[in-house]
Amino acid sequence: MAALLWTPGASAQARSPLPPATVEISLTSAGNYLSALSAGAQRDTAAAAAYFREALRFDPRNGELMERAFVAALANGNFNDAMTLAERIAKRDPKNGLAQLVIGARAMKGKKFQTARSSFANGGGGRQRDITATLLSGWTYVGGGDTKRAIETIDKLRDDRFGLFRDYHAALMFDLAGQKADAVKRIKVIYEAEKTTLRIVDAYARIMARSGDLGEAKRAYEDFDKLLPRHPVIRAGMAALAQGKPIPPVIADAEKGAAEVLYGLGSVGGRQSDDLAAMIYLRLALYMDPQQGLAIVTLADVYERLKQNEQAIRVYETVPETSPLRDNAEVQIGLLLEQEGKSDEALKQLKSIVDERPNDPEAVLALANLQRARKQFADAAETYTRALTLSDGARTDWSTYYFRAISYERSKRWPQAEADFRRALELFPDQPLVLNYLGYSWVDQGMNLPEAFKMLRRAVELRPTDGYIIDSLGWAYYRLGQYPEAVRELEKAIELKPADPVINDHLGDAYWRIGRKLEAKFQWNHARDLNPEPEDLEKILVKIDNGLPDEPAPKAASDDHAPAPANEPRNGG
Repeated sequence: MAALLWTPGASAQARSPLPPATVEISLTSAGNYLSALSAGAQRDTAAAAAYFREALRFDPRNGELMERAFVAALANGNFNDAMTLAERIAKRDPKNGLAQLVIGARAMKGKKFQTARSSFANGGGGRQRDITATLLSGWTYVGGGDTKRAIETIDKLRDDRFGLFRDYHAALMFDLAGQKADAVKRIKVIYEAEKTTLRIVDAYARIMARSGDLGEAKRAYEDFDKLLPRHPVIRAGMAALAQGKPIPPVIADAEKGAAEVLYGLGSVGGRQSDDLAAMIYLRLALYMDPQQGLAIVTLADVYERLKQNEQAIRVYETVPETSPLRDNAEVQIGLLLEQEGKSDEALKQLKSIVDERPNDPEAVLALANLQRARKQFADAAETYTRALTLSDGARTDWSTYYFRAISYERSKRWPQAEADFRRALELFPDQPLVLNYLGYSWVDQGMNLPEAFKMLRRAVELRPTDGYIIDSLGWAYYRLGQYPEAVRELEKAIELKPADPVINDHLGDAYWRIGRKLEAKFQWNHARDLNPEPEDLEKILVKIDNGLPDEPAPKAASDDHAPAPANEPRNGG
């Protein structure tokens, strides 16, 4: 079929060398429509928007096609198209809630607050529309200078399920109006219920600081930092307090208040895996406030979850340079480039970040993880050491010690590896990944066997549905010549991870040793067909042809056939 290349418009200017996405536009309406449906099912918003736009060009009066094109354009952030289509849809169906939402957002962005309020009110009914329209209408009153009417409007949300949104936005409105006591009263209610929610903790600390309670603001930030160390938003807030900087209102104006409403609803959609709704709300949030860093990062995270990595990169690129989230966004771009197979670009990106910000622990850790994933274990160990020098000794450092231990072990520096595994367990006793790796390594070397098996069994107790960890226990039994026990555990592992080539290979070996040679060859053939690592494939093919030696050779820690414990790297550690 003849086709044209078309590049969908971007919602923001990219700052990386990534080429713009291209799609092959069909010369027939049916071809574009089918391609649009396929792209939409995969949540490929750029392609869906392009295909629906072209399909609508062939059939401009088709109401269903118009709505699909509208939703696709909106989800992809193509607001010129979305606004045009919203107007056309609203003329056909004045109660179309999404069209009225978009028209109202445009009016509010232009400070036509009464017009915006009318649009929000004109949409159809439904619980979700009620909360969106009510909160946005409240912010239109704020834009018009009537805080009292704004609060009265959002307080009409009496459903307990909407209480968090209601009181949160009331606090923001009072804060913007300078009504400190009322702002504190509302935000305290929300904070007591949601002390682990980043946005609420930040708002609480800022409102408390603005009311003069700097100690409580500092405590709130510090408590969250213990829960989730080094989050850039929290660290930025702590730094502002420490430096005595003026704390601005959480929300600066009505338009940003509307963006906050839409961001909050988009975040809920993302957590509930309602990806299309999340995209639409987050895109509208960014239309109202293009600088809303959390909305940008949340949208990028939706694309990551959908494996739309290039789209995620483009979104991360739009995090403002002044945002505390910018540094993390740049690190995430590097990791996504690696996932896309652009290894040289990924390494260059992360190394440049570390060179620019040598004291940034997140950047240093990201580089170390990339080196470890590439099996550059000596370099990774050195980089993890750099990361540990930047740490403040938090419990979460267990993972850095764990990954450095793996890097040491793979570099054949066992004493250092063992010390790091033990340190990881001191920080996080009963951590199943560490128990698994250390226990297996001891079995592999024939040392500390009672403690090693105790660790492996405990790891299985903690992660009874983790096929990789169960595989480690089974393979430990195998290496000690306890073949019936190995078969028992490896059969459990294969039930949980039937498509893993290593586990199939292990079970084949165990079957052979207990005389079930036909089943052994079946497992090896299955392992061969599951795309094993090249060095493993070579050994599997030899076993398929010749089986195993009659007398197994003693296993040593350097034996090529023995893999690392099964949690590394196949489940990502």
